[in-house]
Amino acid sequence: MGSLRNFITSLHQSTERDYVGRMMDEKVSCMIKAKEYEYDYWDGDRRCGYGGYKYDGRWKSVAQSLIDIYQLGPRARILDVGCGMAHLLYELQQLLPDAELSGFDVSRYAIQHSPETIRDKLINYRAEDIYPFGDDYFDLVMSISTLHNLRIFELDTALREIERVGKQAYILVESFRNERELFNLQCWGLTPYAFFDPASWIWLLRHFGYSGDYEFIYFE
Repeated sequence: MGSLRNFITSLHQSTERDYVGRMMDEKVSCMIKAKEYEYDYWDGDRRCGYGGYKYDGRWKSVAQSLIDIYQLGPRARILDVGCGMAHLLYELQQLLPDAELSGFDVSRYAIQHSPETIRDKLINYRAEDIYPFGDDYFDLVMSISTLHNLRIFELDTALREIERVGKQAYILVESFRNERELFNLQCWGLTPYAFFDPASWIWLLRHFGYSGDYEFIYFE
């Protein structure tokens, strides 16, 4: 398998979270609403998701790191699985204006509210379905904070498809290293189905034939 990366952990750690407060605030109702992945998840109340998704340019440094690490040339082909509002693809577009960029997400709302310059590169599609691309079509396939929202049989399909359509791959999932982080993840997470520690994730990735890079984020 590939390497453990550290592209996004610092961004994740920059956000303060009231774990117990979320757990006690009608969380079951909020989970149901969040899993629609529409307005309430992105721009509604914080208890149901992001609480207003205002982009602040934070993905620019991540885009540059991806270009450097994966040696993405001016005409690279890049796919983002579960792209959300596609701000990372937008930053890649600024740095690689001639690249072939593609993304898909289950949320129609997210795509409709993505940056205009990237919107026509996006489609409404599920990460757990067979991807409409040929083998090894992309120089890089990435998936950030999406795969832990799938059930295990859906995760199997998604990982095998990422492996199939990409020459290189990078994924990021939520995980935990101890009981405190598991508790915090269970308190905070609105949409995950997959709760695994790093050793279990690595076993699953190998079991499903994934050979790319990976990163874990923790709720400390």
